[in-house]
Amino acid sequence: MLDGRYQSVLEAGNRAVFTSELEHFTKAMGFDNFSAMTVVDHSLGRSDFINVDNCPSGFRAAMDSPQLGQRDPVMQHCKRQSVPIVWDQQTYVRNNAAELWEAQARFGYRTGICLALHLPEGRHFVLGMERHESLPSDTVQLTRMVADLQLYAVHAMDTALRVLLPPEQQLDRPHLTPRELEALRWTMDGKTAWEVGAILSISERTAVLHLSNAMRKLDCNNKHQAVLKAMRIGLIR
Repeated sequence: MLDGRYQSVLEAGNRAVFTSELEHFTKAMGFDNFSAMTVVDHSLGRSDFINVDNCPSGFRAAMDSPQLGQRDPVMQHCKRQSVPIVWDQQTYVRNNAAELWEAQARFGYRTGICLALHLPEGRHFVLGMERHESLPSDTVQLTRMVADLQLYAVHAMDTALRVLLPPEQQLDRPHLTPRELEALRWTMDGKTAWEVGAILSISERTAVLHLSNAMRKLDCNNKHQAVLKAMRIGLIR
């Protein structure tokens, strides 16, 4: 069921569709709420924050302040690390912020999983999912939930940067030739270089060359990474 969600979020073309995809995935994962944030750092310590979420009425007014963020152990973890954090009441108690947990628990934010992806050129993507129920006590089940969120965040990240950031803050997409794009599309469908060559009426060696050029332009180490990145940034579908 989740596999289709990965593709759907890649194809989101605007903020409203992106938000809807995040909400559908959140529910499929068994969570109530989500929060996604893109951050672009500028010089002199200034940063731009763009958020999408489905927080309940009154939550943002009660909890959205820089002072609270500086004390929130989940946000501080994500600011410094890329590994996910699984949190509950004890996370806040251990960090002398029990009253913050009490405040957000009134809105159903009692447990959750959150992670940040830190990119070059001062860009960051934070994705968290929260609920009022306890998280699974079974280690295998909880590990699977964390892994699913990590994989989804990788897919959602490029869409977030594409649909949430203003044009002047978006990085230029690499230019791939029509043949390079065709080679990636057929590779996406599981074709080998020999099969790609036969389909495009070119030699296997030429097909490999097109794929190698695409990998270089996309800064990827193999053709499968190149396909995934090309999908994320909207070059192929």
